[in-house]
Amino acid sequence: MPSFLSPDAIRDRFSRAMSAMYQAEVPQYGTLLELVETVNRETLEGDPELAARLEAHDDLARLGVERHGAIRVGTAAELAGLRRLFAVMGMQPVGYYDLAAAGVPVHSTAFRPVDDAALARNPFRVFTSLLRLELIEDTQLRERAADILASRQIFTPEALALIERHEAQGGLSEEDAERFVAAALETFRWHREATVDWPTYCALHDQHRLIADVVCFRGPHINHLTPRTLDIDAVQRRMPQAGIAPKAVIEGPPRRACPILLRQTSFKALEEEIRFADRQQGSHSARFGEIEQRGMALTPAGRERYDRLLATARERSQGLDNAAHQQVLDDVFTAFPDDAAQLRRHGLAYFDYRLTPAGEAVREATESGERADLAVVDLATVDLEAAIARGWVSAQPITYEDFLPVSAAGIFQSNLGDARSDGYAGHANRDDFEQALGAEVIDELALYARREAASRQRVMHALGLDAQSTEGVGSAAGG
Repeated sequence: MPSFLSPDAIRDRFSRAMSAMYQAEVPQYGTLLELVETVNRETLEGDPELAARLEAHDDLARLGVERHGAIRVGTAAELAGLRRLFAVMGMQPVGYYDLAAAGVPVHSTAFRPVDDAALARNPFRVFTSLLRLELIEDTQLRERAADILASRQIFTPEALALIERHEAQGGLSEEDAERFVAAALETFRWHREATVDWPTYCALHDQHRLIADVVCFRGPHINHLTPRTLDIDAVQRRMPQAGIAPKAVIEGPPRRACPILLRQTSFKALEEEIRFADRQQGSHSARFGEIEQRGMALTPAGRERYDRLLATARERSQGLDNAAHQQVLDDVFTAFPDDAAQLRRHGLAYFDYRLTPAGEAVREATESGERADLAVVDLATVDLEAAIARGWVSAQPITYEDFLPVSAAGIFQSNLGDARSDGYAGHANRDDFEQALGAEVIDELALYARREAASRQRVMHALGLDAQSTEGVGSAAGG
């Protein structure tokens, strides 16, 4: 049997190489990493309980390497090729995002690892968007864009050969993996030379800046990388002191004792000099740095409440600065419980259940048949809630590993001149996206629900309790 490097190890190497490349291309991203590292260290030093909780649930080790990136491709063949490339690194397409509803002519998925061990090793994600050429109203311009895209190849011959080798033999040797990382990185590299002349670029740019970004270059250059912070408000406040201009507002929910879903901010996209095919000089703005703070994953019931409250807050906060925007969010989200126990009991968030030391003692007594110390407990009446109340089981919120369409669109718009168009609304087409992808996207909520259910079953089985007694507990009530 040949010896293959694990997909997790390949992903870890690739994400580190990507980060190094982007720091070299966009030095301000390196400054951002330093700021986030400082804020995270200070946050952990000031909150030992948070540090212990992250350590206990495998979140602390991944914090320093956690990144997500974003790219935009132009054709079905390019999207399907990326699916194959990311599969080498154990990354699968999770979720469908319709950004056309926010005036951005793309739809997207997120390639990421899906199992707990892989996420703990390195949760690298790439938010990947496919251009909706059919949304370009000008027929001639649409055909011109399609011709330009059809003439390019975004993967190197070596990358394609190594992808095929991985598919044929089920893995890559360490030597091949090193070659793969180097070859795959070329797809995401920035090029200062456009593949079109200045008039073509201007025509596409006038239709939508993002269309020009996707169509006019040799490849889908990574347009941002995102470290994870434990205090996004502190990063937002301190970015100007580090010489970084932040976007106007932090996207997502407000600051909370129990963070939910995802909060994001970024620094403004850089104006970069470009040489066009007709030798004209110009500039292009696309690449930026982003920061995220991740909270707990919400159930369908939790998402419905979140979406409703966020829509209300956005209506009330149009045009406000970040401080006023956050105050509106605070006021509106008083209707969303900010206590982990309430969120769990009302089925609004997903939780991972584990035995405490006391629970381990019960498990050992169960396995040995020596339950004299538990004689006062009628085990038939002990369900999951009772086990938690007795201190046998801990309930830790499951980290949200995915993205939010509204937040993603907000970041896109802030780096596309803050101009908004609703002309693309109502054009969601998941079937077309999956056909282009060559696979179905995974339902992210089903992943969280399965993880919670499996952890519930494990602890109840370990305690020798009836698994049926967990029905109706936690997110089961939320769908």
